[in-house]
Amino acid sequence: MTDLYQKISEKKLPKHVAIIMDGNGRWAKKQGKNRVFGHHQGVKTVRKIVEDSVRLKIKYLSLYTFSTENWNRPKDEVDALMHLLVETLNEQVHDLMKQNIRLNAIGAITELPYETYQTLQKVMKQTADNNGMVLSIALNYGGRHEIVNMVKELAKKVKNNIILPENIDENKINLHLYTHNLPDVDLMIRTGGEQRISNFLLWKIAYAELYFTDMLWPDFNTEAYMQAIADYQTRERRFGKTSEQINNE
Repeated sequence: MTDLYQKISEKKLPKHVAIIMDGNGRWAKKQGKNRVFGHHQGVKTVRKIVEDSVRLKIKYLSLYTFSTENWNRPKDEVDALMHLLVETLNEQVHDLMKQNIRLNAIGAITELPYETYQTLQKVMKQTADNNGMVLSIALNYGGRHEIVNMVKELAKKVKNNIILPENIDENKINLHLYTHNLPDVDLMIRTGGEQRISNFLLWKIAYAELYFTDMLWPDFNTEAYMQAIADYQTRERRFGKTSEQINNE
């Protein structure tokens, strides 16, 4: 491992890391290849970052894999992405079991293509009893879509007198989100040079530390990941309090 890894403090690790994996297409273009080639290289980076996260004992890792907006991409690319997802899940289930990783999916997954959905369900079932890191892949996911869905679910319960409007609080809202089984995000990383959150985990990132890098996702490596973690560990997380209050806790 790098010297930077040795400098990571186990006491200040983020519990939940979320990553917007941006730059596969641009990386491929630089190589004179098509976008799908970039996605294949991106999968290799995913495997490495998952391994690094397990080694660091990160408890939750969430990856923005396919957004609700991604359906607007060319059909050939979308089809290739769905095929790649199925292929990767089938190939990696053994490693997930070996590393004691539980696979989780967030998003409107029932609307995915049949083969994709069935494969996803199969792998989640196979890894359901693993008690190590929770690897969440966001599929057909959009933060606003998640919130709209939550509002509809709560509205139905109010209409049917299952819940009173005055009893709706943050906890009840959270219970009706796709991400209800995940803690708040501590560190959100975005590769590819853009500095925006692109509709990812809008509820869960309320107090997340944001880290942006120009590095394209296929180039994002262990050293870059350790640098992001190290940077996170220099931040003072106050959650609305003063520095003095934090230091006295």
